[in-house]
Amino acid sequence: MGRPQERPRARAAHRPPHLSPHPLRPKLFPMLTSPPPQSSRRQFLTTSVAAALATATLPHPVFSGEPIVAPAASSPPPIRNAFAYRFAIGEIEAWSISDANLALKEGLGLMEPAADRPAMQADLMARGERTDVLPLYVNILVAKLGHEIAIFDAGFGAGKNPESGWLKTSLAAIGIAPEKVTHAFLSHAHGDHINGFVTGNQPTFPNAALHCLRDELDFWRSPEPDFSRSLRAKGPLPGMIKSNRAKFDILQPNLQLHRDGDALLGGAVTFVPGRGHTAGHALFRLRSGKESLLHFMDAAHHHTLMFTNPSWAINYDHEPAQAVDTRKKLFAELATTHERSYGFHLPWPGLGRVARADAGYTWQSERWSWGI
Repeated sequence: MGRPQERPRARAAHRPPHLSPHPLRPKLFPMLTSPPPQSSRRQFLTTSVAAALATATLPHPVFSGEPIVAPAASSPPPIRNAFAYRFAIGEIEAWSISDANLALKEGLGLMEPAADRPAMQADLMARGERTDVLPLYVNILVAKLGHEIAIFDAGFGAGKNPESGWLKTSLAAIGIAPEKVTHAFLSHAHGDHINGFVTGNQPTFPNAALHCLRDELDFWRSPEPDFSRSLRAKGPLPGMIKSNRAKFDILQPNLQLHRDGDALLGGAVTFVPGRGHTAGHALFRLRSGKESLLHFMDAAHHHTLMFTNPSWAINYDHEPAQAVDTRKKLFAELATTHERSYGFHLPWPGLGRVARADAGYTWQSERWSWGI
């Protein structure tokens, strides 16, 4: 990717008083520029975050929307996009944080049924989408409910891959220290959801109760977790099982187990059935006043394929037939109610609605709001 010409600092535009940001209107974290080649991405993000915090009012940061300009360097650095988006669910202050943006090289080889892959490829080509890889977005929902701060899954966790594990940096940018998180929700124990809950063999959010469905924990702690109906590659499974058991052991003091329909935080968060992807895959509904948001987690892994035909599925599902049935019922409901929704693996920031289209459905991404 070519490096852009260095540009002069942008002058802050005057905002008339009647256009001052509402504290709960959506705000986009400013675009971040990347470091010169000798610096690491994470070092630069830390520096940029510090600059942003210097101009923000916490705990309700309001960002100008202007780019943060890096100091002059021998060559202009490439621009990195924003990764934290602020919005509201009634009186709930919420953020969508990108923890990763990956491209799965297996492409349509991950999709089932195999006999339908030519049709999937044709559908992608007709929409101008890539066919050589499958995009993997990882969107983390964070919500502030009065004095409570809740996080819904925790992504990959920091590691060697600079294209993932951005959650903690983003939390710092919006003024949330890990110790301030009071409730954590685990949808299921795949690595891109559970790994970020453990850092250095300790809970990442030490003061947070960790909520998950009992069925999910029981599956991973069973003597022989059953993957017999899953079409995923079986080679990595022993390592995955061992890793998840170790993480649950570390998180045990914080664990609180639930059943479908359980409501927490005064009814603001409810567990919604979503089985099939895993034995205890949970969806979550957040509600404040007359507004709600359904977080459907891994009920969809692609923003077009699984909407065009809900029978098309990713081979990571533990119970493929049940996962398809869950998705069909979910999309039918959402297309009828038009409830605002959030997808863990849909293009960031992951907000939108499900609508009927032809013989299937379509994902209608919510238009970004700049808070004016």
